[in-house]
Amino acid sequence: MKKIWVVILFITMGQLAKAQIPTEIFVGEKRATIDVMFFKYFNNTNEKNSRWLFFHRNRASVDVKTSLSQQAVLFGFTEAISYNPTSLKGLAPVAVLSVLNGGLTSKAGVQYVSIHPQFTLFTWAVASLQQNTVLDYFLLMRYTPPISAKTKAFLQLESVNAFATQTAAPHSFTLRTRLGLKHHHFQWGVGLDQVFIGRNDFQKTTNPGIFVRYEF
Repeated sequence: MKKIWVVILFITMGQLAKAQIPTEIFVGEKRATIDVMFFKYFNNTNEKNSRWLFFHRNRASVDVKTSLSQQAVLFGFTEAISYNPTSLKGLAPVAVLSVLNGGLTSKAGVQYVSIHPQFTLFTWAVASLQQNTVLDYFLLMRYTPPISAKTKAFLQLESVNAFATQTAAPHSFTLRTRLGLKHHHFQWGVGLDQVFIGRNDFQKTTNPGIFVRYEF
């Protein structure tokens, strides 16, 4: 399985050079993050969108209140490929590979994508293929209505959820909101990251801050 994903990653390198790569820096009250996330259709032989959609994400965060020598860096690396036949109208089977601080996890499930000039909806529900199964639900909604000829509002909601199937294992729910302005390739504004971990009683962490995002 790992060898297959390595081959897929090499194949995608030529496509990445043609993609817009949004990079976000978020400085919060408790943690600071850098986040690179995008999704792009592969081109077919006619240089148009094919039915294959590639999702890429690199994310790292550090505690802003500790010294550099004490900072524990949390990172996440996610790659996904889906096949999107037009007859399914946005629904598609998807394969996901996640690399976190805890190790590597392969997943599979179903995805839905709807992309429009001002609104984007990207979501999937997948299950890990390891023995200790975890059910994941991911949702990204982005809305950029125009304010003037050159400026748009920027509203984004992201929800990352992990449902543990083992009785004693905790669930994890992450909600990230961004509200700001978009001008050409720049976006900036305020944000709030919230994390809930537990099963019956949840431990809650909130991290308000500001963000700057640029599409390279």
